[in-house]
Amino acid sequence: QVQLVESGGGLARAGGSLRLSCVASGRTFSSHVMGWFRQAPGKEREFVAVINRSGSSTNTADSVKGRFTISRDNARNTVYLQMNSLKPEDTAVYYCAVQLTSGDFGSWGQGTQVTVSS
Repeated sequence: QVQLVESGGGLARAGGSLRLSCVASGRTFSSHVMGWFRQAPGKEREFVAVINRSGSSTNTADSVKGRFTISRDNARNTVYLQMNSLKPEDTAVYYCAVQLTSGDFGSWGQGTQVTVSS
């Protein structure tokens, strides 16, 4: 089973940038579609971005489109989330996950906190 460890969160000002990383264990990273999700206090976890196995195709939520970019480095077993033009409403715990054979996402990491001040 793939294990995921997120990092790169922290405190940023509105308009600033952060880059999140998610490192996966095991040898099967390149065979997995990967996603980023986030959960703000008192809210449901929501989809942020997804990337296919090779990194040639991505999709992002409308709320972050044009500001966030997902990418991956299969040689480093790592998926990234570059976050620019941050807004206070981007404040959340950010998680990466793998897409399972069922089509759902799972193997959640512990998350990394992102806090954006106005």
